[in-house]
Amino acid sequence: MKNLSSTFVISILGLLLAACQPADESPNKIAADLILNNGKIVSVDETFSIFDTIVVTDGRIVELGDASLLDKYEAATMRDLGGKTLIPGFIDSHTHIRGRPERYIELGEVSSIAEMQDLIRAKAAELGDGEWITGYGWSEDELAEGRRPLRGDLDIAAPNNPITLTRAGGHSAVVSTSALGLAEINNNTPDPEGGVIERDENGVANGIIRERQGIVGRLVPDSTYEELLASLEINLGDLLSKGITSITDASKRPDEYAMFEELYAKPGVKLPRSAIQFQWFDPEGIAEVKARVGDGNEFLKIGPIKVFADGGFTGPAAFTKEPYLNQGDYRGYLNMPAEELVSHINEIHDAGWQMGIHAIGDAAIELVVDTLVDALTRNPREDHRTYLNHFSMRPSDATMEKMAEHGIHITQQPNFTYTLEGRYVANLDGWRLEHNNPVRSPMDHGIHVAISSDILPIGPLVGIYAAVTRKGMSGRVFGADEAITIEEAIAGYTIKGAYLGFEEDIKGSLEPGKLADMIVLSRDILTVDPEEIMDIEIEQTYVGGELVYQN
Repeated sequence: MKNLSSTFVISILGLLLAACQPADESPNKIAADLILNNGKIVSVDETFSIFDTIVVTDGRIVELGDASLLDKYEAATMRDLGGKTLIPGFIDSHTHIRGRPERYIELGEVSSIAEMQDLIRAKAAELGDGEWITGYGWSEDELAEGRRPLRGDLDIAAPNNPITLTRAGGHSAVVSTSALGLAEINNNTPDPEGGVIERDENGVANGIIRERQGIVGRLVPDSTYEELLASLEINLGDLLSKGITSITDASKRPDEYAMFEELYAKPGVKLPRSAIQFQWFDPEGIAEVKARVGDGNEFLKIGPIKVFADGGFTGPAAFTKEPYLNQGDYRGYLNMPAEELVSHINEIHDAGWQMGIHAIGDAAIELVVDTLVDALTRNPREDHRTYLNHFSMRPSDATMEKMAEHGIHITQQPNFTYTLEGRYVANLDGWRLEHNNPVRSPMDHGIHVAISSDILPIGPLVGIYAAVTRKGMSGRVFGADEAITIEEAIAGYTIKGAYLGFEEDIKGSLEPGKLADMIVLSRDILTVDPEEIMDIEIEQTYVGGELVYQN
């Protein structure tokens, strides 16, 4: 040992010093906050590039690449994806999230009228006689009885409580006899403008009210601010478990914006990013909010103005070019007289606002598009990004050509083909049935098409499944020529939704400089059998690089 060379001794000492160096001191590496590696990272950039590793600092993506990035960066948090697929967080560009009162019953998962009656009985026992009971989410297509609940069904469950239960989609409701009485609606009450009070073969009101259920709902007592705020936080937070990192909430009053502000100001709150749409009934209130919040921030901002052109299919009340199947000359309704709708759209356009216009029937779509083309010709606006919500019935090719030429976009709900299959089959036939909720044809015409849920259901994977397979709940394929690829469907639920919100530069894809909003999937969505898309689970959700949900 005495004859060891000095060079050898120095080498040994160097190795010992290196071994003793703290692990967090790597002077040759760049510090980051989060590194996810060993995954299939689907960027959703222009070429759908795939990476192994993603680096995040201060809530934004720094770099993507292969495993060699681990030699360049070190992070406070390192996570091995274990080969799992990572994609951008879903952007739901048309949905409805609200706080619910204590009198409310969630009906989205009920499978029978009998189950619904049990929930009503329990709520009546909780609240006591005479108290209003409300609820949302039932669909006759998912009930064991194969029919809609009627007022008699509600009366059996709670004869001493006024009840109004809104169908999934929000375009009709069933109300109890007590509620009809309080609203002074009887068998001789005329239909409200733009709506229908349904009657049986004997002319007796059966409890179903289409489109204008507010003639009863207006009597429901207001909820407290505190109960709505607490419920809103829960309902927004639940979206993270579905992989939704951004939403556009499609219809709020200006005074409701303050509730969202209070919620997003809470320390440590974990919620998706939100843009709030207002209806134009209170321009002064909208102007006040706009003056106060300006463009908002990356978590909360004002979105487009919401316009209702016609009704929906759950009634049905969408305004169609041809009569509904087996319903005489009935073609649904516009939400307001045509002249008023035209004036309404022009007023909002001239005020400089982007619009998200509810248009479901083909007649409503063509009227709205013609109105927008006239407005844009008369008063051109660069990059207005006004779009149609729904676009449920395929209009003429000429109409789609106008849309492409004038930059009129769509946020489409292919999930309707799945969940509203029974409504389409009952009310449409032939070519117009097969081409419900078209995606491929407007895209082929050059129209920008985002995908969203409108809460029917809210899970994005149902919309992606239906967009790719064109299948209804029964397994029937509707218009296979309207199907799109899995890559196109993912883009529709991410980068294309970001574009509608003027945010494609900061989110919607995983690229350097963008917000690190991303989700880890249990299976590879790019290669899974399309029939198994809805079986994919969301394993993790990140918002701004923060892990906000883990399965």
